[in-house]
Amino acid sequence: MTTTRTWESLTIPAVGTYNLDVAHTRIGFMVKHMMVSKVRGHFGSFSGSVTIAENPLESTAELTIQAASIDTGVADRDGHLRSDDFLATEKFPTITFRSTRVVGHSGDEFTVVGDLTVRDVTKEVELTVEYGGAGTNPWGAPVWGFSITTEFDREEFGLTWNQALETGGVLVGKKVKIEIEGEANPAA
Repeated sequence: MTTTRTWESLTIPAVGTYNLDVAHTRIGFMVKHMMVSKVRGHFGSFSGSVTIAENPLESTAELTIQAASIDTGVADRDGHLRSDDFLATEKFPTITFRSTRVVGHSGDEFTVVGDLTVRDVTKEVELTVEYGGAGTNPWGAPVWGFSITTEFDREEFGLTWNQALETGGVLVGKKVKIEIEGEANPAA
């Protein structure tokens, strides 16, 4: 079984569907706090897949995140983020992304556009995907890696809660930066 192939001087995965390796993938985020610092967190429960097409620019990806798995390391803050003020995880248990097209690439960096759904609001977002390479793990299974970044305005998804500060500005920044580091393996 061929696990890789060459495309435009890159060694890329063979055509097929690959699942995210949850043990080696981290879905992180960062938001400004009090206009002076950054709060970072991650989601601990998710699943996703990438289907590599014959023409890699026609590949597709999808991701489902369990919204209640949000973790910033502070239980009270996490509870507030799960509440109706933010993610409303009881009403909207998942956050999803489904790619719609690859709009370009340069070397190992691809620009992927897709639909992000948070709180039943779907907006198009653009991801920068850095392909990390492909190989075989010590047990003989194919693996490939990636880094993904994007940024969006949380208020466009109905995440509008905030609090004004006495010193000016607001408690929670509007921009959310997403950083995903991960690996994928062939679907069984």
